[in-house]
Amino acid sequence: MSLLRTALLALTLVAGSTQVSATDVTLLNVSYDVTREFYKDYNPAFAAYWKAKTGEHVTINQSHGGSSKQARAVIDGLAADVVTMNGAPDIDVLASIGKLIPEDWAKRLPGNSSPSSSTILFVIRKGNPKGIHDWSDLVKPGVSVIIPNPKTSGNGRYSYLAAWGYALRQPGGDETKARAFVTALFANVPVLDTGGRGATTTFAQRDIGDVLLTFENEVALTIKEIGADKLESVVPTTSILAENPVVWVDKVTRKHGTEAVAKAYLDYLYSTEAQELAAKHYFRPRDAAVLAKYPDRFRPLSLFTVDEVAGGWDAAQKKHFADGGLFDQIYNRK
Repeated sequence: MSLLRTALLALTLVAGSTQVSATDVTLLNVSYDVTREFYKDYNPAFAAYWKAKTGEHVTINQSHGGSSKQARAVIDGLAADVVTMNGAPDIDVLASIGKLIPEDWAKRLPGNSSPSSSTILFVIRKGNPKGIHDWSDLVKPGVSVIIPNPKTSGNGRYSYLAAWGYALRQPGGDETKARAFVTALFANVPVLDTGGRGATTTFAQRDIGDVLLTFENEVALTIKEIGADKLESVVPTTSILAENPVVWVDKVTRKHGTEAVAKAYLDYLYSTEAQELAAKHYFRPRDAAVLAKYPDRFRPLSLFTVDEVAGGWDAAQKKHFADGGLFDQIYNRK
């Protein structure tokens, strides 16, 4: 089945009405794996805001999957009005390959067009039987680590770069030691799912692995769904800043006549109401005042950026995740 057909089958109607009138408008938001629950709350909130402001009834359809597969589906023709991702590479390709948006898309909204952020934390079995407390514990013999595929998942790329950055920042750390550390880590990875939600299913429902590396919001959701009597979280000493960029797709919105509502849909992500919803779903809000209200929810830890540990996303893609890059060299045993 093609990526386009797969993405179309994944569409879920999350807001709106079955009645169509002259004042109805429909948007398609193509997003990554672990935003389902957030947008189930956000879409009705935006629809109510837009109805009150303009009188238009807006229906928002959602498509979710591994971030790179989703980006590929949009390039191949999935008509996304907006794209909401967990990293810039899966939006950059819409400009460089798809020619669907301008190259400077990240400058069009505040904070590099990222209304929220996240980081990579750990989920472990209750009681921490393997004694997992920090990144160094993930390379111990007998520890099984669940990470989605960095070639298809932003979650996987962030997990990989978080491990790389941890090793670089250790005393005496350099690229040789970082490569050795990440190689040892992926030697402990028994299976690579294509996306973050698939990795969560492998760990939490199939009971494979001792520790799951995933986004902060997915950690909270997984423990809530499976039970605090079975799983618990670990906040490592340091991790990576994962910005969640968004963009309206110029070529599609012009064709659909939805540019105004698509822009408003993304602008509203910066509103206090939306920032509170982000915090509710364990996405770190861009608004510092909202973030400060939840010190227990968003535990403090040292965060480094992709720029700091990999020279930016372009460099990281070419060096680590391109065909034949370091990840392929590290994981070619599979």
